[in-house]
Amino acid sequence: MTTHDTGHGYLLDNRQQEAGTRFRALSELLDPVTFRHVDEIGVTAGMRCWEVGAGGPSVPLGLAERVGPAGTVVATDIDVSWTRDVAGDVVEVLQHDVAADPPPPGGFDLVHARLVLLHVTDRAEALRRMVGALRPGGSLLLEEADPELQPLLCPEESGPAQQLANRLRSGFRSLMAGRGADLAYGRTLPRLLREAGLDDVRADAYFPITAPACAVLETATVQQIRRGLVTEGIATDDEIDRHLGNVAGGGLDLATAPMISAWGRRT
Repeated sequence: MTTHDTGHGYLLDNRQQEAGTRFRALSELLDPVTFRHVDEIGVTAGMRCWEVGAGGPSVPLGLAERVGPAGTVVATDIDVSWTRDVAGDVVEVLQHDVAADPPPPGGFDLVHARLVLLHVTDRAEALRRMVGALRPGGSLLLEEADPELQPLLCPEESGPAQQLANRLRSGFRSLMAGRGADLAYGRTLPRLLREAGLDDVRADAYFPITAPACAVLETATVQQIRRGLVTEGIATDDEIDRHLGNVAGGGLDLATAPMISAWGRRT
């Protein structure tokens, strides 16, 4: 997931220690969904792929397995701290701003971005550049969260612990929106892909409820945004500690915002 400074500072900075934990949890939760779509699209040996806002290494490595030694995976991000070590014969790692820099040269059979564009200020320009980087017959796969579709951390608000969890999640959404994130962007993807001229547009949505990685993700996320929650008066340190203890206790059924996956093909 790309870090993109909107002028207020990106809320979930790749340079923070917890970023690696978040990337691993997101990989466990979302990679099966991403690669189900990648395989349905038909990414095979010899293809050229662009992974936009790569963040962690799991998606570039999974794409590299599919394209093989004759293919190429270009993994880009504003901050390549967590991907630079996977660069090699198949994976090329580039520091890159998708909304400001020209696409990597060469054209691509697949362009993929996951949990990237809702944080980018000029989403329309970023999308235009990704579509323009497709080869004829190439596919664009975008996957974005839509926190407004399902805003709760605990969908069953059955007691004080769940109420606190949902209040902190509401505060997280407020902090994201204050930094320019579009919390309803995911649902717009099918229309945006059609308007960009792509054919055979399809979409679906996924969100887990109660998975070990959800607790890992929540703990790392709250640790990253803790200062913002306290500074903005959303929660006290004591409340955050109580919530983290509740998460560690394993008694909360934690969900994520729905991730909407949409894909289409350039003719």
